[in-house]
This record gives sequence, structure tokens and C-alpha cells, in this order.
Amino acid sequence: MGKASILLVLKVSMILICTGWITLWLLKPTNFWTRKWKAAEASAKDTVFGYSGLDFAVYTFPVIALAMIGLVYLNFQRWEQKSRQIIRSPAAVFSNPVVISHLIGILSSLEILAVFFFILFLAWTFYARISQDFKKLKPDESLKLDLWQLKYLRVATRFGLLAEACLALLLLPILRGLAVFRIVGIQFEASVRYHIWLGTAMIFFATFHGASTLFIWGVSHHLQDEITKWQRTGRIYLAGLIALVTVLVMGITSLPQIRRKKFEIFYYIHHLYIIFLVFFLLHAGDRHFYMIFGGIFLFGLDKLLRIIQSRPETCILSARLYPCKAVELFLPKSPGLKYNPTSILFMKINSISKLQWHSFSITSSSSVDNHTMAVIIKCDGGWTSCLYDMIRAQPETDADKMKCIPVAIEGPYGPSSMTFLRYDSLLMVAGGIGITPFLSILHELSSAQSSSRYRLPSRIELIYIVKKPQDIGLLNSISSLLQNHPSQKWHLKLKVFVTQEKQPGATVGEILHYETSQVKTVHFDTKGPIYAIHGPESMLWFAALAGIASIVFLVFLICFNRVFVPSEKKGLHSSKLAVSSSKEKSPKDKNPSWIADIIILSSFIISLACSSLVAIILRWRRLRKEIPLVSQKEEKVKELSLMETKGAIEEHEVYFGGRPDLEDVFSKFLNEPGGSNIGVLVCGPETMKETVASLCQKKSKCCKIADQNKKAYLSFHALNFTL
Repeated sequence: MGKASILLVLKVSMILICTGWITLWLLKPTNFWTRKWKAAEASAKDTVFGYSGLDFAVYTFPVIALAMIGLVYLNFQRWEQKSRQIIRSPAAVFSNPVVISHLIGILSSLEILAVFFFILFLAWTFYARISQDFKKLKPDESLKLDLWQLKYLRVATRFGLLAEACLALLLLPILRGLAVFRIVGIQFEASVRYHIWLGTAMIFFATFHGASTLFIWGVSHHLQDEITKWQRTGRIYLAGLIALVTVLVMGITSLPQIRRKKFEIFYYIHHLYIIFLVFFLLHAGDRHFYMIFGGIFLFGLDKLLRIIQSRPETCILSARLYPCKAVELFLPKSPGLKYNPTSILFMKINSISKLQWHSFSITSSSSVDNHTMAVIIKCDGGWTSCLYDMIRAQPETDADKMKCIPVAIEGPYGPSSMTFLRYDSLLMVAGGIGITPFLSILHELSSAQSSSRYRLPSRIELIYIVKKPQDIGLLNSISSLLQNHPSQKWHLKLKVFVTQEKQPGATVGEILHYETSQVKTVHFDTKGPIYAIHGPESMLWFAALAGIASIVFLVFLICFNRVFVPSEKKGLHSSKLAVSSSKEKSPKDKNPSWIADIIILSSFIISLACSSLVAIILRWRRLRKEIPLVSQKEEKVKELSLMETKGAIEEHEVYFGGRPDLEDVFSKFLNEPGGSNIGVLVCGPETMKETVASLCQKKSKCCKIADQNKKAYLSFHALNFTL
């Protein structure tokens, strides 16, 4: 079976699983599904599988299976690298911006369609549930509620199910190694906003659910009695109240005003998700928990694998301190570690904080640097300023080297393919430290021009907007590419706009040479064993570990249920099956709810422990094959190359004293020959992204390429340099 056939089978399998899981959610509110599912649970009760195993297999495992098959699919797709196709993909039309708003950001037609169908699903779920409730509405003799109070309480209850639907998807966008969204080409740094949307919706529905329930109990004077007792369904409302308060605290500290200014508060408070999920289980019960357990299962496994991957720590080889208060770090990596441009890594430095992880774009290319990778960090926050000050405290004499700074690295994570290679021309717009993803792209293009596998974009224009001339020094690593050697298959043009200062008559080459001379290089002591960065395990191993964890969870779930949950006699159980419409409680309902909850948590912890043990063994085997680090001689070569940027770069332009007229920049770019399929990449402030997205919309509708009878097609891509 060829790779193309395997990819087709995997793709069809994912479509079928996804369709089945969505259909399950659509049928769940109906009476048809309720009857069929109760009969299925009753039939499974006497089997080894049990009702719990059935719930896990039907409600939870499809999400896990989708992630496993998706990882296998991406692994095979990665080896099916083809030459760039000039004809754009039809799906690319739907990924361009349609709605551009400062409030909600930039939305493509695919995103709008997904949001519309999700809202439609929520409306259907609420309508199906509440219409059945109102038809079967009966006064509660114990509570003695009025009719309006009883209806309002039902509405509040059904809002809790809407929060459950949001929670089922909440953790999927922030997966990294086991990322489900990567299957459709959405990277972690881009899918984080889906997590924010789902979290906001979940908090709204949960708050309405909890506040309305408390309100009804308050006006009926049953608040104290109801909130602390176990209900007939096996739930306790006090657990729901604790979960609601926890998620509200997490939501408030996630607001941009707090997250950006007090990141530490946001980061530490967000770890309360463990408390929230445990109390949600106690409140909702095991049946509802299985509906959302797929995302929790993958997230817990993903989190542990990331922790294992970041061990042991490595050390910074050398650093460059730029006058604009930015630092470039060089880290050791294994020659076998390959990553695509625009990839990001996560970094933790225990001497600054033992818990905080920060993401940064990788500026180097694995095709160029076999032993090192580089990141550039703008030091304008608390954590980054501490790092800058730590490196700046260099020894007095050059003969001495700084003590090694241990760092934990997680990643890199990036796109599975180099999509920017498929365009005829590239227009890149960067603001400030947003230049970092473009440095990796340019390094990769420089390396790829010697390969016959790719047809590179013939024309590249880089628009770089900075506040001060010192920021231009960040272009040092691509200074040789700016000279446009005749051997290059592509032409690069740079336009720099300095908004807050003026230097009349200065050229890009002069500024870059001056700023390069101000860069301070610091070397660190590399004596002793220092581990290189190996990156995550292969996608196939990730899929295998997810499968192992699922099997272990199911085995222990069945065993614990057989040991701790008393089983009914077959004769009694058969008689109960014969009276399927009776109002008697099933054998499951006669057991305390907390037993099933403890069984789920115990099985989950054991499954994570077993898969983590396998991951640790894999990690240990890789470390045994450790390759020596970059030698001191190689480090000196890199330092010398920093000082060789003396030649004038005359063809590039620099403007002082104001922001660029991006519409004029776009018009000039389109009037130059270079093909109709144009990729527009932007990285910087949100306002800049919105402006560029608007211009892509406008120019794609009305502009044609110079000297060609073709309409310009601009493909918009927004990149992130950090989260």
C-alpha cells in the first residue's frame, strides 16, 4: 500500500470518527437517544466491559482516537514533501480574512462557519432539552416552587449543559504534542484564541446556571438545605459552587488587562484548573464527565509528556545583548532535531522562576545550524528583564566565562509544512520584535535555494516598522542575505520605517553596521555534561503513548468497578430489563456517586503514570546516544561573523519620522512583476495585523498584477512571536 493510499485511509477514518462524535452530541438531547442509551447501558452492565467502559468507549475514546490517527497522518504527510504547486489550493480561499474587528480580531470564512454551526448546535441542544422539560413539568412537593420558579430552574439547569458542551472542547486548542487542531493546519499559538472563546462562553453559561439556581433556592428559602446535601442523582451542589467560584477567578485573572500587566498572577491562578475539574466531576457525576473527558485525558497526557521532554535541563551556550534591550540566546540542539520556520519553543529558567514557561519564536533554521538554535527575546517584562540583567552581569575580564545558566526547553512546535514556499512572491510586514519569525523564514529560504525540491518565491519584500534605529540591529543575522548575491534564486528588498527618531541621510547598511558594533557577546562556561535539545518524541510515539494510556485506563476502570462496585444477580437484573419503562433506579444508581468518581480519577492517574513511565524510558534511551556539544571553536566563528557586516546595503530603503502608508506599499508591490499568487505574512501588534488584513481584502478584489492579465490573489497569514 503506497503512502498516498495510507493518507487517504487515515483521512477518511478521521472524517468518519469526527462525524460520528458530532452526531452523538446532536442525538444526545433526544428521547430516541435516551431510550437507546439506557438499554445499551443495561445490556453492558453484566459484561466485563460494564456501563463505565461503554461510556468511555462511546463518549471519550473518539476524541483520543482522532488525535492518534491525526498524529499518524501528519507523520506520513511530513514524508510526502512535494515540490511547490503554483496553483493555489481551493481551501486557501476560505482561510483569508472576512471579518476584521478590533473586538473579536480577524476571522476567516471557515472560522465564521465553525462558530455559526457551534452556536446552532448550542441552540438545538437547549431547545431539545427545555421543550422536553416543559412537557414533563411536574411540581416538586419537597421544594414547593411556583410554576415560574420551576421553569426558571429548568432553564438554569439546561444552561449547565451548554457549559458542558464548551468544556468538552475547551482544552483541545491548547494541546501541543497531541494537538488535534494541527491536523487541519492550525498551530498552537493560533488556536489559543479558540480556547479563550470557549472559556468565555463556558464561564457565561456556568455563571447563569449557578447564579440562577442559587436565586431560585434563595427566594424559596431552600438554599441552605439544598446546597449541602447529596441529590437523588448522586450529585452535590456545593461542589458545583466551588467549581464555579474557581472558574470565575481563573476567568477574571485571564482578562487582557491583568494577563499582560501581571502575567505571574494569571499564570499561577490558571493552575486552579485541577481543582475546577475535580469538583466538576463531583458535581456533574461520572456520566456527564465522560462527555468532556476526551479533552481532559489528552491534556493530562500532553502535560506529562511535555514535562518529561523538558528534562534534563540544558544550558545557554552564548548570548548577544543588543542596544535595544533585546537578547539573542544560542542553545545546543541535537543534529537530528529538525523543525520548520516560524516554530516556537517554551523556556523555563529555574533561577528566575520555577514554574513560569514563556514562549519564543526560533530565529534560526535547522537546515543551516545543525548544533545550535537561536531565539531573540525583547526584554520589556519582569521575567525577560531578569534574564537580561542576569546575562549583562558579565565577568570583568574576557578570559573568564559566565557560569552556565540552566534552562528547561519544551518544543519546538511548528507547522508540518513550509506553506510559504508555494507562493510566487512574499510580502512580509513586521513590527518590532515581530521580526523574529521572518528571520527563520529567510534563513530557510537561503538554505532551500540549493535544493531542487523547491521552487522558491522569486520576489520577497520585507517591511520592518520600528520605534528607534537600535531595533534595526536585530537584522544582523540576515545581513549577508540583504546583499542579494547574484547566485540567489530570489530577490529580497527591505524597507525600514523608524517612527520615533530621525537620522537624515543614514542608510540601512550604516545603521546596521553601527548597531552591530554595539552588540555585546557573552559566552558561558560549557565544561561538564550539557545535554542538547532533542525536541519532542516522534508523532508515532505520541500516538502509541495515547493508545497505551487509553488501554491502561480502560483495564483499571473495569477492574476497579468489579472490585469496588457490587454487582447485581443476573436473575434480578434480567427481571429489571424486562420492565424497561419502570421508574425503578438502575443498579448503578444504588451505589454512591463518589465511588464512581474516585474510580475514574484513580484509573486516570494510573494510566498517566504508566504512559509516563514508557515516555521516561524512551527519553533515557535517547540521552544515552548523546552527541557532544558545539565546540568553543564553532562559537568563535559565530562571533566573528557578527563583526563582518561592513559592506553597504544600498538598494534597501529606510524612512524616518512616521508610520508607513501600507496601502501605498501594497500598491507599489503589486505593480512590480512577480506572479499573481502572493503570500502576505504579518507579525506585530494587533492593529497592524488588522490593517494588513483589510488591505488584503481590498487589493484582492480590485488589483491586477503588472504586465499580466491576472487578478492578484493575496493569501493572508498572521504570525505570533509569543503568546
